Amino acid sequence: MSEEKNQMSFLGHLEELRWHLVRSTAAIFICGIVLFVFKTEVYDHFLLAHLKSDFVTYQWFCDVFKLIGVDSDFCGVQFPQKLQSLSLTNQLMNAIWSSLILGLIIAFPYVLWELWRFISPGLHETEVSKSKGFLFITSVLFFTGVLFSFYVIVPMSVYFFYHFEITDTIQNNFTLSSYISMVTNTILGVSVVFELPVLIFFLTKLGLITPQFLKTYRKHALVVVLLLSAIITPPDVASQIIVSIPILILYEVSIHVSKFVVKKQEKGYK
Repeated sequence: MSEEKNQMSFLGHLEELRWHLVRSTAAIFICGIVLFVFKTEVYDHFLLAHLKSDFVTYQWFCDVFKLIGVDSDFCGVQFPQKLQSLSLTNQLMNAIWSSLILGLIIAFPYVLWELWRFISPGLHETEVSKSKGFLFITSVLFFTGVLFSFYVIVPMSVYFFYHFEITDTIQNNFTLSSYISMVTNTILGVSVVFELPVLIFFLTKLGLITPQFLKTYRKHALVVVLLLSAIITPPDVASQIIVSIPILILYEVSIHVSKFVVKKQEKGYK
């Protein structure tokens, strides 16, 4: 009888998880539908905004580099080539998929809240009360990553790829799909990277990561960050530093987060 009860309890959890997933998916689709309705505005002012020479980041970088006496190619940037749509359904499918990806980004706090509603009943009251700021902190980190990628990494990447050439005999003719894929993947990827302190928090609680481990491999992390920034930014030192600094700050914050978790666990054992 007890085995049957446990089996029913397990099935009940699966049913509850299913409804959380259904509501999360519905939220993503609703946001995606709204964005699809306003697709022209979304493309002009968000997804294709980096192809405009007066984009705020290019102007800001130009002014800053002039102020510190460093030559920068961001002054007078131009994007003469237009994007190409090479198939009959390309623009429609691109609009649908980009709307869903941006819908996921907008609905992220709600999806996170649904996940939290599923997990929280299994926690103690003290754990729930101590984790009230989890949703807020995670959402803030995520959207900070969105803003950083949109205003820093994406414009740098767009400029670099548009002006990179092996020889004059090769002409750049980029497709709409490749461009939008680069923009959306960069925004999502960087936003996930900005969740590093949250990831370290849970890995430390599980005993898989320690503050000492993070300190020991700090130099290795620095090398990895510099390599990544060199890949996704134009080939100048100033741009690489701009990208590297926030990621390194997140790594240092993660070390302190790991220390905080370990101290709390040690107090609990005493």
